[in-house]
Amino acid sequence: MSGYSNVGQGAVYEDGDQKNLKNSEVPGRPRYEEGVEHSHLPNDSKDERSIANRLANEERKLNRKEQDDPETAASKRDPTLPAKLHGNEPSKGAKIDADLKADEEEYLKQKHKK
Repeated sequence: MSGYSNVGQGAVYEDGDQKNLKNSEVPGRPRYEEGVEHSHLPNDSKDERSIANRLANEERKLNRKEQDDPETAASKRDPTLPAKLHGNEPSKGAKIDADLKADEEEYLKQKHKK
């Protein structure tokens, strides 16, 4: 019936451009990695993990000791040190943190002498 239409070109109505491919000819999409780390968010309310799995995850977090990289460890000792290591002047906040830490250490030393 479409061959008798006067609208458009004849090529529009031919099925040459719409062919179903066989399953063997379908280009496959790459599969996503299964079991990717951090695929479950611990606070996700829609996650279907059991309470036992959540409890085991929290215990694992408590027992694990994470190793800090050298820069983080240095910033815990002296807040101005990371900036100095990079050749920059420490920020105002880092300077204030260093002053507060020194004051607290001095206060604790005096408190222990009493």
